[in-house]
Amino acid sequence: MNQNFLKTNNNTVVPVTSIPEHDYESFYTYCKNLLQNRKRYHCVNYFGYPVDDKGIKLIIIIADDVDHCLFIAATRVAASDRLKSLTASLLAMEKFEREIHEQFKIAFTDHPWLKPVRHSSSPLNSYPFFSSDSEELHEVGVGPIHAGIIEPGHFRFICNGEQILSLEIQLGYQHRGIEPLMVNKDNLLQRSILSENIAGDTTVGHATAFANLWETLVGYDTPYDLHFSRTLAQEIERIAIHTGDLSAICTDIAYQLGSSVFGRLRTPIINFFQEWSGNRFAKGLIRPGVINYPFSEHLAHRLQQVLNEFEPDFTEMAEQLFSLPSALSRLEKTGTVDSSTAIRCGFVGMVARTCNFLRDIRHSHPYNLYENTLVHQPVILSSGDVYARAMLRYKEVVQSMEYARNLIRHLPDNYTTRMALPATVPGNVFVISLTEGWRGEICHCAITNNEGKIVAYKIKDPSFHNWKALELAVRNNEISDFPICNKSFNLSYCGHDL
Repeated sequence: MNQNFLKTNNNTVVPVTSIPEHDYESFYTYCKNLLQNRKRYHCVNYFGYPVDDKGIKLIIIIADDVDHCLFIAATRVAASDRLKSLTASLLAMEKFEREIHEQFKIAFTDHPWLKPVRHSSSPLNSYPFFSSDSEELHEVGVGPIHAGIIEPGHFRFICNGEQILSLEIQLGYQHRGIEPLMVNKDNLLQRSILSENIAGDTTVGHATAFANLWETLVGYDTPYDLHFSRTLAQEIERIAIHTGDLSAICTDIAYQLGSSVFGRLRTPIINFFQEWSGNRFAKGLIRPGVINYPFSEHLAHRLQQVLNEFEPDFTEMAEQLFSLPSALSRLEKTGTVDSSTAIRCGFVGMVARTCNFLRDIRHSHPYNLYENTLVHQPVILSSGDVYARAMLRYKEVVQSMEYARNLIRHLPDNYTTRMALPATVPGNVFVISLTEGWRGEICHCAITNNEGKIVAYKIKDPSFHNWKALELAVRNNEISDFPICNKSFNLSYCGHDL
């Protein structure tokens, strides 16, 4: 394996020339053989970028979740090439290959579903949706304009009466060109602001991934206070979003008390971000090489106070929700994803962890204070239904409160002594940063040319993997259960569309 892949770790920078480059046939074989062990290895990113006039370079990063390391390999192909598809035997690779096809027109000959990921080469009214000519079945189209104030996406159902037989989700309406902007912007502040707007509800997760990546890229020795602020902010973000999601889940099952109480409880958590950074979503808090809003003893006291007031009401409401028969009848055995499907399809984050499948970057590839101060033990559930996804949120909120209190006991001593962020970016290198957002695995990769200019920047939000889980979860459910299934995943349109 050492000959076929470069072995490295999360938040490391390596020379591009050190990444083994193979002909595609060998590359295909090496990747297929490694990824066959689906519980241990998974692809965290697979993408291409133009290399002068010499074609397209494909780079794959495979995570070893047991030995906590990463394996990287590359191949060089032409846009006119017709290549064997990894998806034919590894379903988790399907969207990576579709994206490469979409961007570079490379044909994967035996890919079962080679459709656009974000763009369509044909008008929207001729998009090649899966369809059925049966007179007994009917199609239901929902979106991209929805009844609520939410992001746009189109959902095409094939139903037999009220029963969903198939769902196909068409996305791309939120595409903003974030990746080329990250390449073309030379100003570090502009890139930082872009990173925290990749997915608006995951400001801290993506901003931390970028900040860690940039500091690794320039060789900056990140001081303790930056690690502290990023780790704490991620756990506060997790508490806030999970609590809001529990409110929305209660709304979708018409449980008004839970909707109101959880909705009210989210407010003091995001208001604490307002006290800390001046923004309720923590925008401006995470920056490479600096903390503009140091976490003081006063803020530590305020956070302790907020959590002490939050916890009893949150726990009481959650216990009531999960003991209420009318609520459980809507949550249990609705929108189920089984463990074997989650493993085959490569789902990440919360979706994987509710299917008895450990997939958590804080545990497998720790970063910031998850490497030492916090020894993370993921919450794992097994039923894979709406109940499990709601229960996981409850348990992770409790866990995140414990982590926040633990961190408060390890406050930084000072914030004043730090070296300046190096201005020079090394040339011809590859760097990767993985974080665990509240939805799941976030991956940022960057590649520089000989002059130290970024020539490729690749972002992967957990929603890139997990929209497929929603398509599968609703099969054989009533179409009236779609809203609760959808909310239980709460996937990001803009995080997927970039």
